[in-house]
Amino acid sequence: MAKKSQEGLTVKKENFGEWYTQVLEKAEIVDIRNKVKGFMVVRPWGAMIIENMYKLYEKEIQSKGHKPTFMPTVIPEKNLTKESSHIKGFTPEVFWLEKIKGEGKLALRPTSETLYTPMFKLWIRSHRDLPMKLYQRGSVFRLDTKATRPLIRTREILWVECHDAFATKKQAEAQVQEDIDTTEKIMHQNLGIPFFAMKRPSWDKFAGAEYTVGSDVLMPDNKLIQQPSTHMMGQKFSRAFEAKFKTESGSEEYLYTTAYGPAMSRILVSIISQHGDNKGLILPFCISPIQVIIIPIYSTKNKNKILKESEKIKSALETLKIKTEIDASEKRPGEKYNEYELKGVPFRLEIGEQELKNKSLTLFTRDSGKKEKINITQLSKLTKLGQDYDKRLLKKADNFTKGKITNCKTKQELKKTINSGKIARVNFCSTDVQGEKCAEIIEKQINAEVRGTLASKNEKATGKCIICNKKADVVVYVGKSY
Repeated sequence: MAKKSQEGLTVKKENFGEWYTQVLEKAEIVDIRNKVKGFMVVRPWGAMIIENMYKLYEKEIQSKGHKPTFMPTVIPEKNLTKESSHIKGFTPEVFWLEKIKGEGKLALRPTSETLYTPMFKLWIRSHRDLPMKLYQRGSVFRLDTKATRPLIRTREILWVECHDAFATKKQAEAQVQEDIDTTEKIMHQNLGIPFFAMKRPSWDKFAGAEYTVGSDVLMPDNKLIQQPSTHMMGQKFSRAFEAKFKTESGSEEYLYTTAYGPAMSRILVSIISQHGDNKGLILPFCISPIQVIIIPIYSTKNKNKILKESEKIKSALETLKIKTEIDASEKRPGEKYNEYELKGVPFRLEIGEQELKNKSLTLFTRDSGKKEKINITQLSKLTKLGQDYDKRLLKKADNFTKGKITNCKTKQELKKTINSGKIARVNFCSTDVQGEKCAEIIEKQINAEVRGTLASKNEKATGKCIICNKKADVVVYVGKSY
């Protein structure tokens, strides 16, 4: 594997499927040779990226009042069946453990509403205990019957899972908006992944939710991948588990609950796909395990002198809180350049005899491919250069999504738009159950999906539904998805 990593990619990004597979393997993100369908080994480079993503997300949600928890990996069958629409929606995707004598069936958690709500019942007595905002980081398990693909469609998902309880529906709905804002701040502004926040149609909402808002991200192959989703549960789960609290007036009321689930492993898919190029990964500065790699270029005569200076530079950068490593291996400089470009390290500093003599360094920037000389006293510039680096990735990604939405008035226009790799904006009869038949027609005849209505604004429908010609009540967005 290490040897292959040094060989670099053999396909260009325009051949997206093969490019993506090669990047995962050669940049040493995952190893799929575990041979258990839908489960993968995340290698150190991938694990360090994901760990940095966790840190970003956890810092943000903790700043907004969420407290960490660790919840069981298994859920009793009786818990899962409490909320009937929830179990009906998840039953095909549940991994069941063998029945344990005296305990009944246990499921590997597909999600954790039926773990948190019974705890809310025990921990929340009155309005004084509210709001209660909790989260956990870890894995959930889905028995996905479709063809699995590393990180994109998997049976074990690495994520952060927030579960919150409130006294009123208004407070719960404010949390849904806060979740969308968190996605905007972390996934878009920090990681450079633009998204469309879509309120899902009733037939595509989370099982057991009143409604769901999903974050759709456009991939290089023009398919949409769902990223963090937030769910307004209302009182459905609290009623199922009799989770009540005492109001200020002394009466009893059921809790209002919400859930939010940013999947680190899936967001990494968009980071790889959105920012990468024909040489491999381009990682945002803010999550790269190595932000600056120092490549010492030496001979036997000056090796110790060059390495000593490299250590000084590393120490100076670490004082600036810049994650820095030195590659002092016996590989040729060119091999090292290729390896760290493949792995997406933002900056490379080259130091050899000439640089020592001139008190300068050669700086290479991964996203632009630019090489320049900087004075050895100018290392503090790298903090600002790192910030500018992430802003460039964000701007480039935003430009990628511009012009990708087309208004369509007929089925022919809809089909043409979808086939051209764009997202269609259409008038539609309904996102309630009566619109599901029209959505099925779109799925069968056009090979696309109704993703929902724009969550950021209430768009007014005009005219008739693009499929059934009945009066249109909503404006929906249609696209291909994973």
